[in-house]
Parts: sequence; C-alpha cells; structure tokens
Amino acid sequence: MSVLELFSLSGMSVMFITLNLIILLFIINRNTNPKNFPPGPRGLPLLGNTFNLDLKRPYQTMMEMKDKFGPVFSIQMGLRKTVVLCGYEMVKEALVTQADQFAERPDIPVFKQITRGNGIIFGHGDSWRTIRRFTLTVLRDLGMGKRNIEEKIIEESENLVNSFAAHNGDGFQTTIPLNAAASNIIVSLIMGHRMEYDDPIFIKLLEMNYESFRLTSSPFIQLYNMYPVIHPLPGPHHRVLAYQDNLKAFFRKIFIQHRQILDENDSRSYIDTFLNKQQEEKDNPYSHFHEWNLLCSVTNMFVAGTETTSSTLAWALAFMIKYPEIQSKVHEEIDKVISGSTPRIQHRQMMPFTDAVIHETQRFADILPMGLPHETTADVSLKGFFIPKGTYIIPLLRSVHRDKAHWEKPDDFYPHHFLNVDDKFVKREAFMPFSAGRRVCVGETLARMELFLFYTSLMQRFSFLPPIGMTADDVDISTCGGLSLAAPPIKGRAVWPRSGSFSRRIRIRLLTGREL
Repeated sequence: MSVLELFSLSGMSVMFITLNLIILLFIINRNTNPKNFPPGPRGLPLLGNTFNLDLKRPYQTMMEMKDKFGPVFSIQMGLRKTVVLCGYEMVKEALVTQADQFAERPDIPVFKQITRGNGIIFGHGDSWRTIRRFTLTVLRDLGMGKRNIEEKIIEESENLVNSFAAHNGDGFQTTIPLNAAASNIIVSLIMGHRMEYDDPIFIKLLEMNYESFRLTSSPFIQLYNMYPVIHPLPGPHHRVLAYQDNLKAFFRKIFIQHRQILDENDSRSYIDTFLNKQQEEKDNPYSHFHEWNLLCSVTNMFVAGTETTSSTLAWALAFMIKYPEIQSKVHEEIDKVISGSTPRIQHRQMMPFTDAVIHETQRFADILPMGLPHETTADVSLKGFFIPKGTYIIPLLRSVHRDKAHWEKPDDFYPHHFLNVDDKFVKREAFMPFSAGRRVCVGETLARMELFLFYTSLMQRFSFLPPIGMTADDVDISTCGGLSLAAPPIKGRAVWPRSGSFSRRIRIRLLTGREL
C-alpha cells in the first residue's frame, strides 16, 4: 500500500469516525431532554430543525411554530437545543421578572471570533457587568439624554438635511446619508469629534459596517453559527471577520493618538475615559479594563449605534412614501408646533402624532425581529416548563410586536396604536425595540433622541415622494430577510421646499441663523 493510499484511508477513517461521533452525540442529545422541557418539532440527525426553518425569514417560521406549540417551544439548531419565547407576557416574564436567570449571552461562533467574549453586547459575567456599568456612566457624563448631546444631534441634522437637499429632488438611496448621520453621533461620543460625510476613511468604515451587519443576517452565517466546523470553507463569514479586523485596526490607531495626548483631568470621549481608567488599574492583574474590552466596546457601539438607528429612519421615510396621508398629518403637526424653528426634544410632548409615527415605525419595521439571543444562568421554570442552565434562548420580539392581545391591527402600519381616544400619546407595554431586562440596549435614550430630531428635521424640510413613474401603491415595503431587517431599497425623492409660509421661515432661518 502506498503512502498516498495510507494517508487517504486514514483521512477517510477519521472522517467516518467523526461523522459517527457527531451522530451519536445528536442521538444522545435528542433523547436526553429533561422532564417538562418545552415541546417542539422533531429534528433530523445532525441537521436538527435546520430544514424546518426558512433561513431567509427564520422569525416567520418561528411565528408559525408558536401557533402549533404555544408561547414556549424548543427547536434544535444544529446540535444546540434552543428555547423560543413568544408573546409579550412570556418575553417579559423571562427578561424582566426573571432577569438574572436570563441575563447571559451565549457563545455565537461568528461573534465569538470577533469579540472573544468581550465588549458590552457579547461579553460575559463580571467583565460584561463591569464594562456595561462603566459605559452607561460614561455616556451619561458625556451628555446622553442631556442638552449638550441634543445640540450635537441638531448640528448633525443640518448636515443630514444638506445632504438630502444636494440631490435636488432626484431619487436616491437614503441609507447612505442616514448611516453617516447616525454614526457621527456615536463617533463624537467615542472619539470626541465627528467625521465629514465625504471623508474616504469614514465612507469606507460605513461600507464595512453596513456589509458586516447585512452579512451576519445571511442564511450562510446562520448555518455557520449552527455548525462552526465549516469555518475553513469559503463563505461570507471570512468577509465579516475581515471587515471587523479592519474596523479594529482603525480604532487601534485612534487609541494610539488618544494615548499621546491623554489628560487624566480632561476626558473628552469614551476612549479617553476608558484609557484613564486603564491607567488607574494598571497594577491590577484582574482588571477588566484591558485592550480587548475597549476595542470590542467601541466597535459594538459603532456598529449598533449606526445600523439600528439609520435602518429605523430609512423605514420611517419608506412608510412616508407608502402612506402619503400619514406624511401629510406629520407635516401639519410640524407646521403647527415647530413651524420654522429648530426641532428640539421639548417639542416631542406637543407632537403626539409624530411621536406615534416614530414608535409605530419601530414596532412595525421590527429591525431585530428575533432580538439578540440570551442564555440561562441557572435552571429555571417558565410556564410550567423546565429550562436547564446554559440553554440558548430566543426572545422572539416579532411575536411581541405582533401580539394580537396587545395590538389592534398588529399586521398594519397604524400610528394610532400609540394614541388614545383624545389623540394623546400613550406608551404601550408590548413595545420592546430595545429589548428588555439586564441586556436592554445601553444607547436607548440616545437612539430615541436621534430618531425624533433627525426625523422631524427631515420632515420639516421635505416631502418624500416615490421614484418618478411610480405611485405610492407601487412602493414595495416588504422586508429584506435575515436576522435583522433592512429597509427596502427605495430610491425616494426628497422634495424641498414643501409649501406655505413655514417653508419661507425655514429659508430665512437658514440664511440668517435667526429663529422666527
């Protein structure tokens, strides 16, 4: 027997043994469900329920499974048992009432490769708790929810409006300038200054960020997360990892620049504050303020702070194009309350319909329909079911935002969901676009400010129309599939000035800088 034949036989044997071990593990795993474990569809060896899921719209398959198995059910994602929670009551019970028991984040292969378990989104244990608490404190100290960050958003709104106006009423993809505007707010907090929209480095960062976000929602990446052994194979996971490496390389250069001029008495950014904290704890070998936590926290904020806000705004404008009668009511309210003045947060309480439209956009667009996965930190009981420690949990936010027990028209875009009989704005319990519990989004307050100020600034100046040759009825607002839902690529037209004396007032304000 030749060496080549021996090597080939050996390789075949290893593959055969490995395959049989995996099948054995699956059989053992499948047959060892604890008593009272949530029910679910039967799976296939190795594949689990992979073929039961529409990987382009897995949340939709899970909604159908909910109707068959109830609000708590299990599926087999590869070799991993997963419990899906459906409906407002069940998601609240887990993430809020039993918050500590559902507070962990599981290891997700693609994100584990990127973060190594660090940062504020995919971090674990004491490290995550420490960095999250630190991040919330720093963001508040830097102005999150306060007047100085409002001024930054207002300044950025002017740049955004100018970018829209530069298209002179022609059709264009709104995602690009919206990404830049949303990103600049988080960049100013992270780095201490904004970046210009035409800066080639900024453009490249936004492109990599957008592609990373898009690809991590793709069916292949979902398969990769189920079967990380396919890592050596060609696929988009390599592009995602390369994009993230490039983002990290950019921020590492920024860290070097900040270290060179670091002043312990003058922390002007998140990076400065983290570096100063790092210096304070340099003699502590167990400190969580190390380079990887800084790197991952900064990239977490950059990615999440850009894509979710800009996607929501893109959806809001798409809905305005699709529903011109709603757009007209928003224009009327803006004309009545703000007129030609600068939109400010204080106006929100006087603009219930506009606020309702923004909230309904978040509910109906449902940017993260499956939320981000959780993991149980202990054995728990939920609705009579037993869920062991270490179980992968999907809080199906789509089921919360389409819960028929809480929404009058769950499958329609209906701003009156957030208005009472007197047309006053009302908060709704079954509203969780930022998730809930211990892992609720750290930037919720900032995102809410951005959504209101960016949206009202754009709606104050422009009417949004379909592409030439199309009517509102022709506009398709069906979702682009995946784990996250990008707005449909409508090349809408931003037409300015709208009409009436209020537009004249805006022109005077832009030319003179005076509020009227």
